[in-house]
Amino acid sequence: MVQHLANQVKQSPMAVDPSDEPSAEWGWHGDFPRGKLIAGWFTVAALLLMLMGNHQGHVEDIWLISIAAVIAFGLIRHSLVQRHSWRR
Repeated sequence: MVQHLANQVKQSPMAVDPSDEPSAEWGWHGDFPRGKLIAGWFTVAALLLMLMGNHQGHVEDIWLISIAAVIAFGLIRHSLVQRHSWRR
């Protein structure tokens, strides 16, 4: 019974062989957490810089500030969750 289960695990199509991944040869298996933060804050800054312009109404300003605030809230929340994730 145990041998049968071991054979099923070895033949499972869902199993991932690390040698099949080209990035496994040089050690990269993740994403860029600092790159996400840098890109997020760059986006917030770019949205707020778009406030300077020749806007006739303030609808654009409200949208730009709102979207920048939502992104900034998400970045701050992500940083706080990452900081306290070791406690869980």
